[in-house]
Amino acid sequence: MLARIYRPSRTAMQSGKAKSREWLLVYEPEEKKRVEPLMGYTSSGDMRSQVRLSFKTKEEAIEYAERYDIPYRVEEPHVAKARAKIAYSDNFKYDRRQPWTH
Repeated sequence: MLARIYRPSRTAMQSGKAKSREWLLVYEPEEKKRVEPLMGYTSSGDMRSQVRLSFKTKEEAIEYAERYDIPYRVEEPHVAKARAKIAYSDNFKYDRRQPWTH
């Protein structure tokens, strides 16, 4: 019953950062999911796969896991590098660093 503590990345569909500032504690699956033959539903007998606990900080999540003797693994978030943004008009400046090419 290993738990994973991580901060989710932002969604790829939007540029916003909603729901990416909190830390989540989710359990790793203990058994594989299986397809129900009649209707084609995907199911699992693992009830812990439905649990998602959210915390404001990583320390709160770790403290919760230690208080209830839950073995855990912490995954640090990937920090995106900030890129310099230039204006479109900078392409036509007289004193460009690189000469204009077509």
